[in-house]
Amino acid sequence: MLPCQISAIRVLIVDDHELTRLTLKLAFSHQANIQLVGLGTNGKEAIELAKELHPDVIILDLQMPVMDGWNASCQIKAIAPQTQIIAYSSLENNKFPETNVVGQWDAYCQKDIPTIELIALVQQLGNNSANHISCKIH
Repeated sequence: MLPCQISAIRVLIVDDHELTRLTLKLAFSHQANIQLVGLGTNGKEAIELAKELHPDVIILDLQMPVMDGWNASCQIKAIAPQTQIIAYSSLENNKFPETNVVGQWDAYCQKDIPTIELIALVQQLGNNSANHISCKIH
């Protein structure tokens, strides 16, 4: 028999606003089943951190300097398709700017979402990821 234990959901937060990053860091640091593995400030960092840290879930701002979340999400899904991405934006879903890139994310939420709902969404997506279950032979 293989006893399985569920390890914490590994979360990466990427947003160009420091206050948003730190607020989310504080909110997630109090969750027993969530491990914050990194913070990034733009899409390019998101890609590098995704390669390095192997998060289960990424909370990814869509409008950032250097590289936006649309482009970053496509590249992240190409290298780590199992990673769940939450597009996190102040824009309403139907008011996205015109772009030639179609983002690849698993969920979308606006930044005014209640914190408890964002945490629940991270837990739901994290539980969909096979990365956070480990089984050991005794």
